[in-house]
Amino acid sequence: MIDSELAIRLLFFFGIFTAMALWEVKSPKRPLSLSRKLRWSNNLGLIIVNSVLLRIFFPTAAVGFALQAEIKQWGLFNLIPTQSWVAVLASIVLLDLAIYWQHRLFHRIPVLWQFHKVHHADLDYDVTTATRFHPIEILLSMGIKMLAITLIGAPAIAVMLFEIILNGCAMFNHGNVRIPPAIDKIVRTLLVTPDMHRVHHSVIQKEHNSNYGFNLSLWDRLFNSYVAQPSKGHLNMTIGLNDFRTLKNQYITELLKMPFNDKKTTE
Repeated sequence: MIDSELAIRLLFFFGIFTAMALWEVKSPKRPLSLSRKLRWSNNLGLIIVNSVLLRIFFPTAAVGFALQAEIKQWGLFNLIPTQSWVAVLASIVLLDLAIYWQHRLFHRIPVLWQFHKVHHADLDYDVTTATRFHPIEILLSMGIKMLAITLIGAPAIAVMLFEIILNGCAMFNHGNVRIPPAIDKIVRTLLVTPDMHRVHHSVIQKEHNSNYGFNLSLWDRLFNSYVAQPSKGHLNMTIGLNDFRTLKNQYITELLKMPFNDKKTTE
């Protein structure tokens, strides 16, 4: 399975992406303010740039790094005898916790926010928003992930499963999809739902400094960053950042330059 890691991840990515895109067409939560063609071409363009750079700077990726850590006996689960299923499950949970805190740091540390704001400057909210990250943020995130893998001693299979879960959950909870409130309430007891994470993309600072989780909803409740609903409601809330509301800011050339321009927005 590890040998086919890239193929497996791509299969899940395209499968989940297609399912979410069809769901958005069939039952959208909010009307889009910009054309799908404009946003998708530029948001998905970023994932192509990011994928190329990751293969250049991190040719073994996270799973390959986990295999090397296992060979060199780095990290908790490589040093302490543990049943394999326990190590896998615990590693997935701990990696999710690491991503939660990474996300908070990218909001709280000004130099990191300059890169993360590319994600928040999207004026709409749909499955492609999950792919909209500046290349430098992606490279920094991979470095943080590798550090977490080293400390945890996460098995390679756990890392592969986590990558699939993380990408799948990100596409799900960025979906512009309608879910009945009663079902949403049940699902968000365990997982981050679109209605829960959409709050995080509000222009209101208190709201976009909340709901940092991508997978498990536990962390936001545990670390007091949970906001149940946007103050203006999901249909009336404003998505994005106040300083980046022009059409020009949605093109990939501007997204790549955004962290280095003169608009030093606060998180």
